[in-house]
This record gives sequence, C-alpha cells and structure tokens, in this order.
Amino acid sequence: MSNLLLVTLAALTTLTACSSAQEEIYRDQPLVAKVSTGMSKQQVIDIGGQPVAVSNRTENPGSCLDYQLSQAGQRQAYHISLDARDKVDHQGFTDCAGWALREQADKERRENSGGGY
Repeated sequence: MSNLLLVTLAALTTLTACSSAQEEIYRDQPLVAKVSTGMSKQQVIDIGGQPVAVSNRTENPGSCLDYQLSQAGQRQAYHISLDARDKVDHQGFTDCAGWALREQADKERRENSGGGY
C-alpha cells in the first residue's frame, strides 16, 4: 500500500470521527436535516439553495454539490453527491474534493485487497 494511500486513510479516519460532532452541531441545518438518499438534485436545491460549486465525480458517474453550512459564526464544508440519474447517494461534512479522495482510496483498497499468495 502506498504512503499516500495510508496518509489519505488516516485523514479520512479523523474526518469520520469528527463528523459525529459536526452532525450534532449542524443537525438543524436544512441540508443536514431534510436531504436524504434518493432525493433529486432539484429537491436538494429547493432545500439548500444554489450550491457554492458543482463538480463532476471522478470515480463514479454523477456530480457533487458543495455547500457551506454556517452555525454560531462557524463555517463548515458539506457536500451532496449525486449519481448519474441526479439522485442523492451520499452526503457528508467535507467538500466534494475530500469526498472524491475518499472514493478513490476506497477503490484502491478494494483493488489491492485481492488476497493472492
């Protein structure tokens, strides 16, 4: 396993641990409270407004919407990932670039865990 992959996995583990605390802080934000898997892109925009940025996903067909949540003077990146049909398939407390890194690391881990002799 490459050093870059190890560093990426360590960073993502840290982000996962932080996401529970972030979910508690931002749970009443409309994007966090109301958006769920399977919703359309338009439903997301109706709930959260226009995203800060939209990008194409790199590992799977689809796109990703970047938002900035704000609570008590603090700002937090938040992404909504859409599949090729423009339906929500993931959301979380990182920007789309961070989510793309996680998808890439997951793909590399699956490819490298073939278990040969």
